[in-house]
Amino acid sequence: MNIKKFQASTETEAIMLAKEELGKDAIVMNIRTIAPKGIYRLFRKPLVEVTAAVDDNAVYKKDTPKLTSSSSHKSWNDIIEDIEAKQTFSFDKKDDIIKSSAIEQKLDKLQSLLERKLEDTSEQEETWEKAPENNSNLTFIQLIYNQLISNEVDEKYANQIIGEIESTLKKDVPLDNILASVYQKIVLKLGYPKSISLEGKKPKYIFFIGPTGVGKTTTIAKIASGFAMNDKAKIAFVTADTYRIAAVEQLRTYANILGVPLKVIYSADEMESVKEELKDFDLVFVDTAGRSHKNITQRDDLEKFIGTVDEKEREIYLVLSATTKYLDLVKITNTYSEILNYSLIFTKLDETSCLGNILNIRMLTNAPLSYATFGQNVPDDFGMIDAQSIAKQLMRGN
Repeated sequence: MNIKKFQASTETEAIMLAKEELGKDAIVMNIRTIAPKGIYRLFRKPLVEVTAAVDDNAVYKKDTPKLTSSSSHKSWNDIIEDIEAKQTFSFDKKDDIIKSSAIEQKLDKLQSLLERKLEDTSEQEETWEKAPENNSNLTFIQLIYNQLISNEVDEKYANQIIGEIESTLKKDVPLDNILASVYQKIVLKLGYPKSISLEGKKPKYIFFIGPTGVGKTTTIAKIASGFAMNDKAKIAFVTADTYRIAAVEQLRTYANILGVPLKVIYSADEMESVKEELKDFDLVFVDTAGRSHKNITQRDDLEKFIGTVDEKEREIYLVLSATTKYLDLVKITNTYSEILNYSLIFTKLDETSCLGNILNIRMLTNAPLSYATFGQNVPDDFGMIDAQSIAKQLMRGN
């Protein structure tokens, strides 16, 4: 593989230089801006440097696997079968969280993507900031990176994951090792999900917070139903969402079905008397009003309300919709992180084909993931967030 760097005053000019010298099949691997140095730097314009690569003689090296139906190398399915047979991942020595991990459906869509793009490398115009030089696996790493980007993983985190993987790989590592390493890294970044526990001091207050319209009330009903029916826990509902009459009635309906009490409160001052009434319960699920992350007064009211319960006696879950734009998710999580430590619940997974935001927000906030919902049916259509399943989807096509 022939890899060269080209510098020009603009990105377009640098890419044109690369195409002129390396040909139309040249792949742009990295684009960066070079700031001028020295005493005259204030009077000089920055340069754009493009790193481009092309296979020697427009064919793949003998030792680089080319995934086509007529290839003499292992087929993609054979590689995936090997990964399924060999891979056992764990978060630490105590918890063997991931056992005999299977990459679901053989990552079939990524397979076809690789095969198609390896036939026409001229399609590769996207960049990876940390692309390794003189590495026959660079093409495969680039394609996996592009796959993450297509599933809306933020470039910053895609680069971080690929960079960490690349730094541990030796030259000419088999493709199955690269895929397994990226898959494992994503699973570890997502982490082991946090769940509500019946252990510890009782009652335990479970607060659900988040913006309007994300499905907090329905999510509460789903989770509470599981504890009431499966664990036979003694549960109660509290709602402070008095801004919407429909929200109170919705939770009241669920309370009547489960045969559990519902307390409606209108101010933080009322919480003390409610706590006394519910002192014999195992879990108290608290529904809060949807708050705008732009409204500081509402945020302060929420902080005061949650503060009525001692930190050791409460858990807080920030409920977010998987369909919300990433920039809005950043603003929402930043606002709540100023006052609270929370775990993350994602709703409406059935309404989106891209789950990159789950990884993005997990890496941005470092808050543990917990539950996910994927439909309106109560008590069904919810469960613990599955890091393996998300990793598989991020590495597959949409």
